[in-house]
Amino acid sequence: MTTRPHLSEVLSSRRMCRDFLPDPLPAEAADRVLASAFRGPSAGNTHALDLVVLEGVEVARYWDVTLPAGRRDAFRWPGLLRAPLLVVPYVDPGAYVARYAEPDKSGSGLGGSADDWPVPYWFVDGGAAVMALLLAAEAEGLGALFFGQFDHEADVRAALGVPDGRRALGTLALGRPAPGGRAPSRSAEGGRPPVAGHVHRGRW
Repeated sequence: MTTRPHLSEVLSSRRMCRDFLPDPLPAEAADRVLASAFRGPSAGNTHALDLVVLEGVEVARYWDVTLPAGRRDAFRWPGLLRAPLLVVPYVDPGAYVARYAEPDKSGSGLGGSADDWPVPYWFVDGGAAVMALLLAAEAEGLGALFFGQFDHEADVRAALGVPDGRRALGTLALGRPAPGGRAPSRSAEGGRPPVAGHVHRGRW
């Protein structure tokens, strides 16, 4: 029987990985990681999350769109391009608006348009799904990196045939970490803030 790590161990050991081995992932492990994304909260039980999963030549096409060959020589993390699996999570704001226009939610005033939402919960729920993916990958002993698409979002959506109206949260790379692949980036060198300085009990 395989012993699973405790959640506290997974949380404390999780690090972003930027250097991967090219080895393919066992299908069972990949499926467990993907399934974790759908175990998080969903406002109104809307469940408007979709994952586009890329392997093999599909991964190469993704990088052709977001990092053309002419820019790769100067790319700081070449080992990222070896990740055998890419996952692009998409959320559907329109599904949340439609759900909150239904009779049991119509009193919220959020069923008119996405602009009615002071907090866009499709991104809140999507962020929870991404964290679940990262933790599940860690529990499987895999490396993972979540990174933004920024100005490539529209091009990636078109290349993947994603319906209009969906929003990409970013892209998740998954694979076996190469030695040293979890070394901190420059932005992480400052470490994590002390919890006591950011927890306010009773009031700020």
